[in-house]
Amino acid sequence: MSQQATTNEPAKRGAQLPRVFISAAHKSSGKTTLTLGLCAALHARGHRVQPFKKGPDYIDPLWLGMAAQRPCYNLDFHMMRRDEIERQFARAAADARISLIEGNKGLYDGLDLDGSNSNAALAKLLGVPVVLVIDARGMTRGVAPLILGYQAFDPDIRIAGVILNNLGGSRHESKLRAVIGHYTDVEVIGAVQHDPGMRIAERHLGLVPANEQDAARARIRHVGERVAAQVDLDRLLEIGDSAPDLDIELSPETGTPAERVRIGIAHDQAFGFYYSEDLDTLRAANVDLVEIDTLHAQALPEVDGLIIGGGFPEMFMAELEANTALRKQIRGAIESGLPAYAECGGLMYLSKSLSWQGQTRDMVGVVPGDTVMHERPVGRGYARLQPTGDDRWRETASIPAHEFHYSSLENLPDDSMYAYRVTRGHGIDGRHDGYQRYKLLAAYVHRRGAGAQGWIAPFLNEVRAHKARATD
Repeated sequence: MSQQATTNEPAKRGAQLPRVFISAAHKSSGKTTLTLGLCAALHARGHRVQPFKKGPDYIDPLWLGMAAQRPCYNLDFHMMRRDEIERQFARAAADARISLIEGNKGLYDGLDLDGSNSNAALAKLLGVPVVLVIDARGMTRGVAPLILGYQAFDPDIRIAGVILNNLGGSRHESKLRAVIGHYTDVEVIGAVQHDPGMRIAERHLGLVPANEQDAARARIRHVGERVAAQVDLDRLLEIGDSAPDLDIELSPETGTPAERVRIGIAHDQAFGFYYSEDLDTLRAANVDLVEIDTLHAQALPEVDGLIIGGGFPEMFMAELEANTALRKQIRGAIESGLPAYAECGGLMYLSKSLSWQGQTRDMVGVVPGDTVMHERPVGRGYARLQPTGDDRWRETASIPAHEFHYSSLENLPDDSMYAYRVTRGHGIDGRHDGYQRYKLLAAYVHRRGAGAQGWIAPFLNEVRAHKARATD
């Protein structure tokens, strides 16, 4: 698991943090592949590249982090306050030559009519010049009004350049360059020909996770080489350098360090969806993260708590079932009071069984329900939770979250205890989420761990109380 690459030194007010926002006119324009290639190409030149992803995503950051050889951080208006976004950006970007923020969907797309949570809003908040990726398949003269419209829609957004993607050949490229040069004042800083070899395989949750592919590094290297040959990297750096200074002050950490604890964290081909910010927060809280390979480890290490994040357990259900020893130890530890937190794939793993494509495999069984995979998403998008009052963590405020699962949890007992009432989203049954048993909290929704509304602080309270009882 990647260690944090951020500096402990506070960023100074007025710090010059070179940065570029990679956005697009619409989703599926190829911006993730291009951002991946830019990270790899700049890293290959010896630059420290800090990647960021706008929105609640786990898979793209895995790839971007691997390409840049630095953890990728999420910036999300739904899960974070604006000042938290600013501080997270400044902390991670402090020692980088350039930061690349990859947007989600299109530049002006967002939930709200006023665009307050759009990519454009994030670009304005952080003062980031935008490079617009344009999927140019089938386009010629029509590229000009598209660019002009995006410039005119919000004059506060600086579109500093465009990268033409999926070009049909040199003639196609020449026509587009001529049109853009004649009708607009926007610079073309790259023109990438259509190349099936740059494609990253997809599956139902999006891009296949980088931690699952043996050939991931070779694919990243190929994409980086192709992008380096077709995008003006020097000009991209100049655009990044032109970003205005940021007036963000970071206060150094104060206070007495908490007692050190050891927490097991599932990290393997089946499970790997963790926010880099949350891993940083756990380590800063004096936590030793002990990685557990649920596919191969035969024993649960000595730990004070357990975290099982999201992933693709259905893809490895046979291997998970075959590791009987670890499944039994995890169940026994949780039933004996080990504090545990699980999200989505982790919830599925802790259920009694997992059914997919005509097969059913035994899982851990500490959650007395059966997981069934479906062809279409059951829960998808942003969610909001309200503590039920029966939650053992005794949270009080409304909790922002997100979910993206194709499975449902069936046959749970009627008297099941839940931590959350779902006010937006689906959760476990459309009304509740956060199944509670023993000292386990397992949910379909993904929460941010850091921050005042995060899950880390109450979870660590449970972990340290458990350790204190065990040593009495």
